[in-house]
Amino acid sequence: MTAEQPSLDRLSEVAAERGLRICVVESLTSGRLASTIGAGDDAGDWFAGGIVAYLPDVKESLLGLTPGTDPCSAECAEQLAESARRLFDADVCISTTGVGGPEPEGGHDPGTVFIGWATDDGVGHRMLALTGDPHEVLDETVDTAIRLLAFHAEGIRPAGPRRSGAASTERNGPAD
Repeated sequence: MTAEQPSLDRLSEVAAERGLRICVVESLTSGRLASTIGAGDDAGDWFAGGIVAYLPDVKESLLGLTPGTDPCSAECAEQLAESARRLFDADVCISTTGVGGPEPEGGHDPGTVFIGWATDDGVGHRMLALTGDPHEVLDETVDTAIRLLAFHAEGIRPAGPRRSGAASTERNGPAD
C-alpha cells in the first residue's frame, strides 16, 4: 500500500457517494497526480481528468494564467486550479506547481511547492517546504495533493441535478 492509498480510498468513496466531479492540473508533478487518482476505485465515474502544463506560455494560453505570474507561487497555483475547475466543470480541482530540485530555480529553493485548490466556494493554496531528492519531493507533493483533494471533497455538498449518471440517479431517484 502506498502512502497516499488511504486518502485515495477516501477520495474515491466521497466522490462516488456525492456524485462529485474531480480534476487536476499539474506542472511540478507532470502527470503523476492524475495517474495516481485515475487508479482510484471507480475513477471513471468521478475523475474528469487532468492537464499537464509546464511552459508558462501554455499555462497562459490554455489556462488563462496572468502573464508574468511567478510559476512557483500561490497565485499561480490558485489560478491554475480555478481555470481547470471551470474547464472540466468540476466540483473540486487541485493544482501542483513548484521546484522539485535538485537545484534552485527562479529564485526558489528546491522543494518549494504550492498546491492550489478550487471549489465553487473559492480558491486557496498550501505552501510546502519539502526536503529530499526530486523523487521524494514529488512523492510528498502527490500524497499531500490527494489528502487535500479528499479534504475538500468532504466539504462539498452533493452535486445538483445539472449532471447525470449513476451517482446522480441514486441520489435523486425515488426513496425505497
